[in-house]
Amino acid sequence: MIRPVAFRMNEQTAVNNYYQKVLDGLTPETANAKAQEEFDAFVDRLRAAGIDVTVVDDTVTPDTPDSIFPNNWISFHENKDVALYPMFAENRRRERREDILDILEEKGFEIENVVDYTEAEKDGFYLEGTGSMIIDRVNQKVYCALSPRADEELLIEFCEDFEYTPIIFEAFQTVNGERKAIYHTNVMMCIGDTFAVVCADCIDDKKERKMVLENLRNDGKEIILIDEDQVNNFAGNMLQVRGAEDKSYIVMSAAAHRALNLDQIAQLSKHGEILSSSLDTIEACGGGSARCMMAEIFLPKK
Repeated sequence: MIRPVAFRMNEQTAVNNYYQKVLDGLTPETANAKAQEEFDAFVDRLRAAGIDVTVVDDTVTPDTPDSIFPNNWISFHENKDVALYPMFAENRRRERREDILDILEEKGFEIENVVDYTEAEKDGFYLEGTGSMIIDRVNQKVYCALSPRADEELLIEFCEDFEYTPIIFEAFQTVNGERKAIYHTNVMMCIGDTFAVVCADCIDDKKERKMVLENLRNDGKEIILIDEDQVNNFAGNMLQVRGAEDKSYIVMSAAAHRALNLDQIAQLSKHGEILSSSLDTIEACGGGSARCMMAEIFLPKK
């Protein structure tokens, strides 16, 4: 997780992230101070549950207003590989830092290869990590909603390199009465070991919707359906992690938790304890939530 130093609403991502909001009277300095408070409280909650969190401080230069969301530019894999991803917003490309790999190696994680897809930026093609891709590591599948930030050919290349089966579809949200592509799959879908949270209403094509749900069912996932209002409250932006004694936790924001109904909470609670924390400023200015803030580490330890 990256602790922000100059968090603010990123004007370069707002063009296709419709979850970002302009908060009246909120200066960048106040936004950053509030984001830091939310970040620190969130990390404290995770650590209190026995979850191993590596926090890296962002740097003042270069200007990286979205650095709090590292899962878009890097992913870590069981085979000791690290993947680096091409980013849509130019100022997000500056978030990539080699020293983070050194920090992880110092913590005892093993890294053998870096698979670098960032050259695609020059040609205007993007694939924003586990924002664009929901990886089912148990069943070797990747679910991806195509968008300006998720290119189909790059996705297929990633799946060939890492030996995953791609499940490709399109997902939409209603913006001022129009259906617009959802910028990242991870706002409308989350996959855990034994469950999946998905907003099927976002998948307008009935064949695609059926294909996604059938894949999840065939893999034995309990499907927890959410609606578009809940997606707007980041209820799709969850991540299952392991804490002390390998206990399962399902991590989300307080807004996402509040948006769920009692039946959904009961369904989720069968698969792990819900852990939520207030991320209101980060969600409003950044257009991302709890899952986006965590780049989960599957690297083996020495």
